[in-house]
Amino acid sequence: METSTQTLLFAAELIEENGTYTLVVEDVDKGTVQSTPVPRAMVDRLPVFLAALTARFGPEQPRRGW
Repeated sequence: METSTQTLLFAAELIEENGTYTLVVEDVDKGTVQSTPVPRAMVDRLPVFLAALTARFGPEQPRRGW
């Protein structure tokens, strides 16, 4: 039986403070942190972006025959 090990590479947080949003990303390996302001419109679209990533790179779905 094969075992696998998961390694955390990056950790991200989206923080809201007084109506402004900040994305904070930590590079766990390097021990660095970067942050950037994020517009509300991008925050609202985050579920769409995540769904697109899942559709593109998620587990392969079985193809249906005609």
